[in-house]
Amino acid sequence: MDSLTQIVLGAAVGQATIGKKVGNKAILWGAIAGTIPDLDIITKLFTDPVTANELHRGFSHSILFCIITAPIFGWLISKLYKHNEATWKDWGKLMFWGLFTHPILDAFTTWGTQLFWPLPYKISFKNIFVIDPLYTIPFLICVVWAMFYKRTNPKRNKINNTGIIISSAYILITLVFKWYTYGVFKNNLETQQINFQEIQTKPTPFNSILWNANVKTNTAFLIGDYSLFDDKSPITFNTYPKNYHLLGKLNNHPLILRLIKLTEGWYTIEKSGEIFYFNDLRFGLLDKTASSDRFAFSYKIFYDKNGKLHAVERERNMKEVPDLLNNLFQRVIGIKN
Repeated sequence: MDSLTQIVLGAAVGQATIGKKVGNKAILWGAIAGTIPDLDIITKLFTDPVTANELHRGFSHSILFCIITAPIFGWLISKLYKHNEATWKDWGKLMFWGLFTHPILDAFTTWGTQLFWPLPYKISFKNIFVIDPLYTIPFLICVVWAMFYKRTNPKRNKINNTGIIISSAYILITLVFKWYTYGVFKNNLETQQINFQEIQTKPTPFNSILWNANVKTNTAFLIGDYSLFDDKSPITFNTYPKNYHLLGKLNNHPLILRLIKLTEGWYTIEKSGEIFYFNDLRFGLLDKTASSDRFAFSYKIFYDKNGKLHAVERERNMKEVPDLLNNLFQRVIGIKN
């Protein structure tokens, strides 16, 4: 999830663990704990884009990381507040839950997380977008509201717990939405007599109303979307050829094999001159009306002057964001025929 959401979750967890003992200090350090796992993004400063994406949500998002670092952080914090009611074990408990709830929340997103690192498996339920105001805003209001009460006031915990309950309930609701929309996509494919191997569904940006489906077939991927406000009209699935043959001998190049593993096999290839584009389908299109070169996440594959193969993330045109958001909103409100 985005940084603000993880800060809010960490703050709420801090209050829930030892807020009665240390007041707003628990919220502060909970918020800090909630941001620590995402410090793995600094790898982008020292490595290439592919390596950085491979490392993201790895060790720092694992149970092992939480177990190892929480007591250390707890001991260090306890040294700052020698005359406080909380012991280093209390601070260690706060840090563990602040750290641990971060990857748990990330596991509900599309990217997923290696919770059981060093095992190479990512957990990804794909039921909430990385930025979802309906999850974050009510939660944020409750945490900030709770801060204005004294640490011993019972209303403080009650308000904080309300935020946790609301956010958790919303997560459960999105799981229900995912289950329902998966059935809609599957029924449409069967009704249209489309043979498929696998379906992946996920919510579109900033909401849980409009859902997107990636459908794997023998030679192509199909992409369709469905809003909970749509009528009974058939879903339109747009076709994107896999085009794996365009890579030629590059199919077995170590860099390409790493990208295939990173995308879990959900990718297409485009070629323009001597440049290839490796499209990661897991994050869909920027705009359903756009052509296939408008995938939200794509790598430009090219040789440098020394003959070394490189992969860099394709640049996005930020000037198009307002139009993309408007198109997204119009699609969220549904198709009515």
